[in-house]
Amino acid sequence: MPSSKNPLPTRRDAHRNRERLLECARRAFAERGAEAALDGIAREAGLVTGTLYRHFPTRLDLLWAVLEPKLRRLLDEVRALPDLEHPWEAFRSLLEVLCSAQAGDRAFGDFLAKRFPGDDRTEAVHSEICALAQRVLERAQEAGAVRSDVTGADLFLLFWASGRVAEATRHVAPSMWRRHVYLAMDGFRASNRVDLREPAWDADQLYRAMAVPGKQAVRTSTAR
Repeated sequence: MPSSKNPLPTRRDAHRNRERLLECARRAFAERGAEAALDGIAREAGLVTGTLYRHFPTRLDLLWAVLEPKLRRLLDEVRALPDLEHPWEAFRSLLEVLCSAQAGDRAFGDFLAKRFPGDDRTEAVHSEICALAQRVLERAQEAGAVRSDVTGADLFLLFWASGRVAEATRHVAPSMWRRHVYLAMDGFRASNRVDLREPAWDADQLYRAMAVPGKQAVRTSTAR
């Protein structure tokens, strides 16, 4: 029989602990990115690290639990874009939606800028976002609204840059990233174009940049 001094946690206790961990993880990941220290998250929640591991065996389990609601809402927005009447408005909205989602949320920026190899959940969502973005881009190009030499990789390079701008300016001018994105939009327009001196990345180069072993890919083996 369990000791009365150390009773087993009830289902209500377990649910409360899980919600507390998620609340603290949401703040930590947003402020410090996908590699935020998990033992720090447990301490902030007033729990031991072992409790965190019981609820979330791997770092990606915790990251997914934090990001999934936001990703589902984002997917709903992005899925609607290819059906907008005006291709340029769909393209503009795509950039605004994705850049807005990562502003002030380093974990989402990490998700958008990187792939997490070995995790089917994040790969599926990331692949769908990439496919939808490509559809929006191609439709805008076919309509003559976006220059024909822009590629999907160019869009993700903009997302990376916007994320860094948002991170660097968030304490002084939290909305400065919007100015950067709007300036970039003019660069994507088909009119008044200049020649690009650097060739576009292909899909393989983009993937390798997103998943550099030991650096950009989030570890999947343990929660540590």
